[in-house]
Parts: sequence; C-alpha cells; structure tokens
Amino acid sequence: MQVLDSTQYIEKLEKHYTKYFGQAGKKMQMDRGPVEKLHRGFYVLEVPPNKRHGAFMYCTVGMSADRLDDNLIELFVFSPKPDGKVVELLTYCASYHRSGLPLNIHHTVNIGQPWLDDSVCDHAFISLPYLDQDIELFQLDGHEIHCYWLIPITKDERDYKMEHGCEALEVLFEEKGLDYMNPGRKCLVGGE
Repeated sequence: MQVLDSTQYIEKLEKHYTKYFGQAGKKMQMDRGPVEKLHRGFYVLEVPPNKRHGAFMYCTVGMSADRLDDNLIELFVFSPKPDGKVVELLTYCASYHRSGLPLNIHHTVNIGQPWLDDSVCDHAFISLPYLDQDIELFQLDGHEIHCYWLIPITKDERDYKMEHGCEALEVLFEEKGLDYMNPGRKCLVGGE
C-alpha cells in the first residue's frame, strides 16, 4: 500500500471535520503519556456545540497518518462538557492503534478508568457513526479513511459483546435507549 502524505492527510482531515460540523475546533495535545508513539502531527480536535450537536465532539486527527495497511481509521467521541480526560482517552486509543494491534470497527478497548467523572463506563466500543453518517468517509489519494464513533461502555457491556457479538450489543443499545453522553448512566446489561 502506498504511504499517504501525512501533512496533507492531517490538513485535509481537519478540513473534513470543520466542513461537517460547520465550524473549526481547538487543537488539543497531551504533553505526557504515550505521545512518543503518536505521529508527530497528531492532535485531538475539540469541537464545541454546533449546528449538528448540542455537545462537545472530540476527534482524532492523524491517528492513522502514514499507516501502511488497511486500518485507516480516526475516532470521535461525544462529551457533555469540555474535559481533558476525553483528549487522554483518544490519545491512548491512537497510541495503541499505532503500536499494538491496530484498532478498527467493532473493536473494544479497556480505558482503565472512568471516561468522565466517576462513570461506570471504563471501556469503549468502536461503532459506525449512526448519528453522523456523513462524517464517516474521508477520501484522500484514492484511499478511504473511516471516521468511527467511539462509544464509552461498561465492562459488562463489553463482555456481552464478546459473548453475543457486536450486532447484539448494538440491538441492546437501541432497545434500552443508550444514553451515550451521560457519564452517570447505568450499565445496560443485567441489573447494574
């Protein structure tokens, strides 16, 4: 596979997000943690509430810059408030994507801590962007880069997905009305 121009990749991806949300975001970077594993141009874009959503959106920019395989993905997550923990979450996902087994659609990750506040959601699920289908595909030099939705979930929801499959987890979300932006939401599996 041909290596994409990483400078062009990052610039055009940010333009893709800006066009979709109708406004520019703020570039956020961590100065600690696994930053040495990231592409030198990587950052997280914090997009404030806008015409599409009354929530903050955090989007990776450069998570898959200069990858040589077919795992060309970027992630975004909703947040009810601006919070550096979301930047940290996406930075760790990007670092894992670049150094471990690459992430992709329907994968789950162990966050290792609450995604916000003292949430029971300490894992995350990579999903199609059902609420934002027009953001999913970003084209560059004949390559498709997928922008997927990172949904904070509980360990029990992750275990449910492992036992029953990703479609069953998504059906559970729909049937029980997943409150994906609420850090205080209860687990949808069992009585927790």
